[in-house]
Amino acid sequence: MAAPIPINEPDRLEALKRYRVLDSGSERAFDDIVELASFICGVPIALISLLDEERQWFKAKVGLEVAETPRSQAFCAHTILGSNTMVVEDARQDSRFASNPLVTGAPHIRFYAGTPLMTPEGQALGTLCIIDRFPRTLSSDQRNALEALGRQVSLLLEFRRTSQELATALEKVKTLDPMVPICAYCRRIREDDGFWNHIEKFIKNNTDSEFSHGICPDCARTQLSDLDTLLKE
Repeated sequence: MAAPIPINEPDRLEALKRYRVLDSGSERAFDDIVELASFICGVPIALISLLDEERQWFKAKVGLEVAETPRSQAFCAHTILGSNTMVVEDARQDSRFASNPLVTGAPHIRFYAGTPLMTPEGQALGTLCIIDRFPRTLSSDQRNALEALGRQVSLLLEFRRTSQELATALEKVKTLDPMVPICAYCRRIREDDGFWNHIEKFIKNNTDSEFSHGICPDCARTQLSDLDTLLKE
């Protein structure tokens, strides 16, 4: 049977879009992790699976040729309903999966274990999962290893996202007009529409940067000396 839709599905899908990873090319760091998961757990199939509205798409895979399957057939769609590892020792004996096309037909799934890939905000983007064509169990050491590798996938996804956002922000800065008119007195900057804005607003309008304000040590000494004198009187 198809998995229920998570209660936080709109937020989860929005988070997934921010990572800009769907349909991206192969990356060695992710490929290495599925190879390790397959080897440590002794299974022929290991996948990094990400779920959008209609499908589960594999960022990395070993032992499986297809790049995606319908979400309605995905074991991983059940895994992302929680934050813990899900283990199915024999899919034929589980009412959720006994009639699943991936069980009754290729790749003839019998055993499945998947650990959710969580964002820092607690959204499950997908799973790191392992699959066998025979019923079996997962040892505690193998489960711990699978969960540790899943955490590494989450960290890689987060690093990938922040790197892309930084590159985009830097590109926006590079595309600013090389000649920026700035007032010699008030330090306002003239925008293309002719309006003069404070430098903070100019940068905010042209990049993704936000500002917070403080006082540097030099200005604190020169600008606040009078206040310090008054406080001592």
